[in-house]
Amino acid sequence: MTKGNINFDALHSDLYINGQWRDGAEKARFDVINPANEEVIASVASAEIADADAALDAAEAAMADWAARTPRERSEVLRKAWELMTARLEDFARLITLENGKARTDAMGEAGYAAEFFRWFAEEAVRADGLITHAPASGARIMVQHKPAGLAVLVTPWNYPAAMGTRKIAPALAAGCGVIIKPASETPLTMLALMPLLEEAGVPAGLVNVLPSRRTGALVDHMLHDPRVRVVSFTGSTGVGRKLLKSAADQVLKPAMELGGNAPCIIFDDADMDVALEGTMLAKMRNLGEACTAANRIYVHEDVAEEFTRRLVERMQALKVGDGLDEGVDVGPLVNADTRDKVAAFVADAVAKGAKIECGGEAIDGKGYFYPPTVLSNVPENADCVQDEIFGPVAAIQSFRDQDDVIKRANDTEYGLVAYVFSGDFKRALQVCERLDYGMVGLNRGLVSDPAAPFGGTKQSGLGREGGHEGMLEFMETQYISASW
Repeated sequence: MTKGNINFDALHSDLYINGQWRDGAEKARFDVINPANEEVIASVASAEIADADAALDAAEAAMADWAARTPRERSEVLRKAWELMTARLEDFARLITLENGKARTDAMGEAGYAAEFFRWFAEEAVRADGLITHAPASGARIMVQHKPAGLAVLVTPWNYPAAMGTRKIAPALAAGCGVIIKPASETPLTMLALMPLLEEAGVPAGLVNVLPSRRTGALVDHMLHDPRVRVVSFTGSTGVGRKLLKSAADQVLKPAMELGGNAPCIIFDDADMDVALEGTMLAKMRNLGEACTAANRIYVHEDVAEEFTRRLVERMQALKVGDGLDEGVDVGPLVNADTRDKVAAFVADAVAKGAKIECGGEAIDGKGYFYPPTVLSNVPENADCVQDEIFGPVAAIQSFRDQDDVIKRANDTEYGLVAYVFSGDFKRALQVCERLDYGMVGLNRGLVSDPAAPFGGTKQSGLGREGGHEGMLEFMETQYISASW
């Protein structure tokens, strides 16, 4: 059976361990659901503890040779992976849409973004620069080098099933590490589909292993207590991240945690309104708002709030809702019923506390987990959607007049992943950016994600960085040799 050029008969749905496709130790399986029509796409093998041990054994054996290869050899394999994935972006985009629900345009954007991590870290693999200098007092030579940290457990989310995997796999392989990937249960097929491509690129059997599972907590906790594991990289909610950090502490693992966000989007009265609208739409509606980087609290200066709200409503109402594979669709379904219901609850709570629905605001009847693009105005500070991630297509607008006040409100959250600022006064805008307690700031743009940039947050939004040169260092240990000759 085929749909959207995806051959379901050839779709991989088993565990991928040591370069082989196999069933789980207990033969358990779970269904992956198309969120647009609630139909089963595939039945996927569910990994157990014995499968995790097999994957760790395979990764340990494969890493010894891989780490011994020259940086250029590792670089060439990653470069080949980029070439192969770039040639198959359409196929990956269709599969992403089928299991995640996002519109094809969003899925194509993700597929291209995901492939770029292979190219970027192919270039970074040869740049693990060290240092040789003299100790000022003793005169000894100080030699500093970076070495592979060890086996890495990678836990990826459902909202970017391709990009959040490649953003971890590519730097780990560039650094010389072996990996075990636990993809989200909602969207395991995209990561499984990537494995034949990596084989073709020259990744040795056993170096990369994929373990879909319905027993995520027990499986990951078991691996984090294996002494061969030295790195854990996780993208997901802050609550789950805290639990993983507790487990990682038992083995003193290197943690890379990209956690939740509550992004403020500040629009000053001197902002170019066209630029602000375009940037806000991108920051809010990219990936249907199911992103930790999504604009969650939109603060608009009161002098332009009425115009901005009116024009934002026009833009949101113009978006076409439907199956992400259909031509012209801008907004697909949310990933599951729980996510849709949570978004609806956020809207109901805000309205009960005084917010006004400018457009949308009611779940769509019928099959699929659809929720319409929604704009709320006059959203109070005590609304749940201001305190937590909406993770859906709802723009919550608040007004402000005083610059110091809006900065204080923007920083008044446990999260610190990303913020957005729109202003025509570049000096003032930079001063505001420096006062915002966030790991990333989009200045007059609604997109901050880039393979060449260090992605990550402050406070409860995580530890470490992904992307940039820093992304590879998360999978390396620094060794210092004091030498005399």
